[in-house]
Amino acid sequence: MEYTCDYLVVGAGAVGMAFVDTLLEESDASILVVDARHQPGGHWNDAYSFVRLHQPSHFYGVASTPLGSYRIDETGFNKGFYELAGGAEVQSYFERVMRERFLPSGRVQYLPMCRFEADGTLHHLLSGEKSTVTINKRRVDCTFFETSIPSRHKPKFEIGEGVACQPPNALPVIAPQFSSYCVLGAGKTAMDALIWLLDHGAAPADITWVCPRQSWMINREVTQASATFFKESIGGFANQLQACAEATSPADLFDRLEACGFVVRVNEQERPQMFHFATISKGEVERLRQLTNLIEGSRVAAIETTALKLSNGETCAMADDTLYVDCTASAVDFTRTDTRPVFEDGLITIQPVRMPNPCLSAAVTAYLECHYQDDEERNRLAQPVLLPDDEVGYVRATLGNMMNQLTWSAERGLSQFVRDCRLDGFGAVVAAVDTDDPEQVAIVEKMQRYAEPAGLNLFKLLSEA
Repeated sequence: MEYTCDYLVVGAGAVGMAFVDTLLEESDASILVVDARHQPGGHWNDAYSFVRLHQPSHFYGVASTPLGSYRIDETGFNKGFYELAGGAEVQSYFERVMRERFLPSGRVQYLPMCRFEADGTLHHLLSGEKSTVTINKRRVDCTFFETSIPSRHKPKFEIGEGVACQPPNALPVIAPQFSSYCVLGAGKTAMDALIWLLDHGAAPADITWVCPRQSWMINREVTQASATFFKESIGGFANQLQACAEATSPADLFDRLEACGFVVRVNEQERPQMFHFATISKGEVERLRQLTNLIEGSRVAAIETTALKLSNGETCAMADDTLYVDCTASAVDFTRTDTRPVFEDGLITIQPVRMPNPCLSAAVTAYLECHYQDDEERNRLAQPVLLPDDEVGYVRATLGNMMNQLTWSAERGLSQFVRDCRLDGFGAVVAAVDTDDPEQVAIVEKMQRYAEPAGLNLFKLLSEA
C-alpha cells in the first residue's frame, strides 16, 4: 500500500500528539502518524498503574483539549494542589484526542503497530507487510530522546537464580507475597514505588532503598500556575530569578533555591548530586524521610539470594524473602550533550525548547513550522535546551529557557501564541496580574528587576563551570 501526506509524524506519544494538534490548528496540512505501540500515548502505555504526572494536569497534553477538570485535590500527598492525572487517565486522554479530534478532521491518518524504517518504508508489525510513503513536506521525528521505561528496561546488573526482581508495574500484584522490599534507583520512579509501599502498609524497617545519587527536586508548590496560587507559583519564579542573579556558583545557587523553597531534597545530611526536574510535594518528602535503610553512593552490580553486591565492591546482606523493585531505567539519557537543528531539509527533529515541558516544546515547534518560511529563522527561535543531569546542567537549561524566551518575546505572533497556550501555564497568569493587588504587583516587579541580571549571571556561572 502507498501513503501520501504533507507530514509524516513518527511517534504518537505526548510530543507527537502535541505537535499534530498545533499543526492541525495552524495549517491545512495532511498528516500521517505512525507508532509502534497499539494506541496513542507513547510510554504511558507501559507505565506502572500508580504513576502520576509530576505537574498539574491542566498544562499537560495537547493545546486544544484540557486534561482533567482544574480540580484541587482534597486528600493524599497532593492535598491542596491541582490534580495530577494518573497513567490510565492520560492514556484515555490521548486516545480520545486521536478519536474525537484528529481523525474526524479528515486530515490525519493514524497507523498503530507500525514502524518507520531507515529505508523510508513503513513496517506493519502484525502483518509484516511494508508500505511506501510519499512525504510532500517533512518527516517529524519525535523519538530523538527515546524514553526508557521500567517495564521494558533490561537491568545492567546480574540477577541470581531464584531472585525476585520486577519493575514497579508488578507491585500491586506480587507485593503481598513478600515481607521485605528493596527498591533500586535514585529517581522519581523509585520514590513513587517507595511511597506506594509505605502507603499500602509496608513498615519502613522492611524497606531498603538503593539510592546511588541523592536528587534535588522542584517543590510542587511552585508549579501551581494559576491566579489562586500567584504567590506560590509566580512568586516562586521571582525567587528563582533572584537566586540566579545573586549566586556565586552552581552550588551556591542551589543553596539559595533551597532556602527560598524552590527546591527540596530527601536527605538533609547528604548533598544531592543529581537534578532531573523531578517534582515532589513536601508530603512525599516527609514520607520518604521515614526510611532508614539506605544504601547510598553505589550502584547494584549483582543480586544474589541473600545479598546485594555493589559496584564499589561491598556486599550487603539481605533477607531471602526480598522483592527487588527495579526502578533503574533512566527515562531519557540526561547525560546526553548532542543536539541537532530542529529544522532541516525534509526533517523536523523535536527537542526541548522549553524545559521541562515537552508538550509546549512540540507545540511551539509546530507553530514555527506553520508561520515562518525560513529554516534559519525557525532554528534561531528553536534552540534546543539540553537536559540537566546535575547543578551545572540546571544552570545551562535555565539559561537556555531564558534565551529562548527572550527571542520569542520579540516576535509578536509567537509570544502571543505561547502566552495564550494552555500548555505554558505561567504566561497567562503573569499577563493577568491584578494591578489592584499590591502583593502581585510587587512579585511582577521583582521578576522584572532580576530577569536580566539572572541571565547575565547564569552565563557567567556556566562559563566558569
